Amino acid sequence: MAETEDFLGQEPHPVDDDLFKEPMKKRRRSDRDQRFRAFPSVEQSALKEYERLESRTRRVLSNTYQKLIQSVFLDDSIPNGVKYLINRLLALIEKPSLDPIYIGLFGSTGAGKSSLINAIIQQDMLLPVSGESICTSCIVQVSSGCCEQYEAKIHLLSDQEWKEELKNLTRLLHRAEEPSGEEEDAWGRDDAVEEAVWKLQLFYGNGAEGKNYEELLRAKPKGKIPTSRVITLKAEEAGELSVKLDPYIRTQRRGWDGESAETHIWPLIKLVEVTLPKSELIPEGVVLVDIPGTGDFNSKRDEMWKKTIDKCSVIWVISDIERVSGGRAHEDLLNESIKACQRGFCRDVALVVTKTDKLHLPEYLRERKVGNQAIQSQREAVLERNTVIKLQRNKMLKEKLKSKLPADLKILEASELVYTVSAQEYWQQGLLAEEETEIPKLREYIRRRLLDKKRRMVTTYVTEAFGLLLLTDSFNCAENLQNEYSHVSVLRRFVEEKIQLLERSIDRCFAHIERPLQEGVRDARTAYRRLLGACLVRSKGNQGFHQTLKAVCLKNGIYASRTLARIDLNEAITQPIYDRIDPVFGGIFSRSGKPTDGLALMPHIDAFKHSLQEKMTEIGIRNGWKYDSYKRSFLIQEISAILGGLEGHILRKRRRIYESLTTSVQSDLKPCYEEAAQITGKKACERMKDVIRRGVDRQVAEGMFERAQQRMQHQFQQLKNGITEKVKGSIATMLTLASSQGDGLYKELADVKSEYKEMEKLHRSLREVAENAVLRRGMQDFLLRMSPSKAPPPSRFNS
Repeated sequence: MAETEDFLGQEPHPVDDDLFKEPMKKRRRSDRDQRFRAFPSVEQSALKEYERLESRTRRVLSNTYQKLIQSVFLDDSIPNGVKYLINRLLALIEKPSLDPIYIGLFGSTGAGKSSLINAIIQQDMLLPVSGESICTSCIVQVSSGCCEQYEAKIHLLSDQEWKEELKNLTRLLHRAEEPSGEEEDAWGRDDAVEEAVWKLQLFYGNGAEGKNYEELLRAKPKGKIPTSRVITLKAEEAGELSVKLDPYIRTQRRGWDGESAETHIWPLIKLVEVTLPKSELIPEGVVLVDIPGTGDFNSKRDEMWKKTIDKCSVIWVISDIERVSGGRAHEDLLNESIKACQRGFCRDVALVVTKTDKLHLPEYLRERKVGNQAIQSQREAVLERNTVIKLQRNKMLKEKLKSKLPADLKILEASELVYTVSAQEYWQQGLLAEEETEIPKLREYIRRRLLDKKRRMVTTYVTEAFGLLLLTDSFNCAENLQNEYSHVSVLRRFVEEKIQLLERSIDRCFAHIERPLQEGVRDARTAYRRLLGACLVRSKGNQGFHQTLKAVCLKNGIYASRTLARIDLNEAITQPIYDRIDPVFGGIFSRSGKPTDGLALMPHIDAFKHSLQEKMTEIGIRNGWKYDSYKRSFLIQEISAILGGLEGHILRKRRRIYESLTTSVQSDLKPCYEEAAQITGKKACERMKDVIRRGVDRQVAEGMFERAQQRMQHQFQQLKNGITEKVKGSIATMLTLASSQGDGLYKELADVKSEYKEMEKLHRSLREVAENAVLRRGMQDFLLRMSPSKAPPPSRFNS
């Protein structure tokens, strides 16, 4: 997001253009009620109360906005304070009710992601499933809405994005004029080449792989491409939509004889959005995302792959029962998920073990090493194995998370990090009961998370709205506020001093990363040859690797395929640095640290906020602010809003800081990647490796890792500067606004006393709603405990 964003993390509203903008229409009551169908009655009651509070607050804000607009409609010179109010009111009115909760299902080929989504949404075959190999070929998002039909939108690469991929595909397929035995052996067996050939043949027809880039630009595609680059499908029933959707998202195989018009544009597809009508199982506001585990050769699709992972607040690592005990792919997925916790929005990672019904009883009994009680049935064996896997994997996952993440992260307090599910048994129930498949437990998790987020959103929304109404009403006070300017001047000097203290605190906080960075650089210099060798050397020699390595070089050290394991040379050689900094980096951006620890950033900002709020109270008592109830409440609330928006700014910068190491290394190595990509002819693969090795050696000798360290430190410095500049600017604006209340500019402002009183009632009712929710939750937990088969999962949410 641009650096010109305002302190709330939103684009500012230009007053002249948006002053008389009509606020968006509110949702009809019947539509709102439909959103709660996925919740049990107890939770529905709480959601309806939050919805009522939010709806009434929006109505009060809209009424206030309209009154202000009418009062200044004919005024040529609108005071800055009124502009501030109007923009803030409009921003709150148009603020989304709830940002979607993205739950990413992150798994390798055939792990059962699509089957799991189908079971969760109670639609057996909506997404294509296959027990053989890859089935879903792109990112698929599934959510529910208020539409009457099932709908899917297939988003295609733009013309420019396809040209970029086409250029890389043709470069990848370029063969030497006199190929050696090495390349001839590899040709036809290289997976990167196979995928490139198939894409071109599918899109342009047989023989396309032999044409160059310019020839293919002039060639006519086999399929019809919509000018909007979006294909919309609708159907009355899920099965009908599934049939229409299948050719777009099912991986197309070479030699498959079921080719259709739809499959011809398959290489262009980058994202599919599926919307269900008014689901009783998945509430509106939750998006389930089927994320292929490797990324994509196309830069835009690969960028979307990474951004999709980073916007997920929950990641479920999906692994089937036969592969959960090890394997590089499984570990890579776990590592990528943990990185998402470091750089993105993810706050919760769990392992979901699928296909748990698959068990060969004689083999299990022969290898069984737990329990003295005899197993009497297949069902008992499955349940026993599930229990053992949960205990083992939960311990291993928690240890892995502890080694990479700060110790005070909420996820580490969860007693349950592993789910054992069976989508097949959920439908058949021949072996396991519905509850034992744990599909209902995942639904319960989703509902709880949405309910918690709604509660926090409405609490913040109502409180912030109340602060604005306090200020608006205080502008119309009949009496002059004498000496208010001097009081605010005292506060302004105090703020300046506290900002200087905040800067020093941030410096000390960020200084914690320096030593791990230095140690990581030292480790990387020692280990980079070994790590690079592990990426470049294949056990079967160069057969099937020549063109894959060329693809790596064409993409500046990264090769991502929908079918193969991801290769990232930049990440591999910087991994020792990340191993050192991960716990500290996560600690710096932890939300639950203490200011006394000195490590976490946000507690320092919170301490800054509390010191300002305490000073306001002190000044009000000492100087006898006549309108302290107005001014103090407004200032306190606005500071909370300012610093609340600042947290979003920090989160957005966090990813750039975390990735600065690999970005720096990739930039330094780009020349050697480009040189290696041009190599053709005899022994090309070995010569490419030599170029890469020499290039890395040269850059390391010239201080490549030290430059990466400096660039990360520079990013931290930029974040500190950005924080202090935003705090200074935003609080200065707020204090100027507060000190101008008695300057006579607001005598003609509309009377909003009735709106203020209503907002005051809504603000008071927040506590009542929270207390009622606690009572309901306690009763629900009691009833569930009385029914052991329906015991709820341990809560991971804030109270």
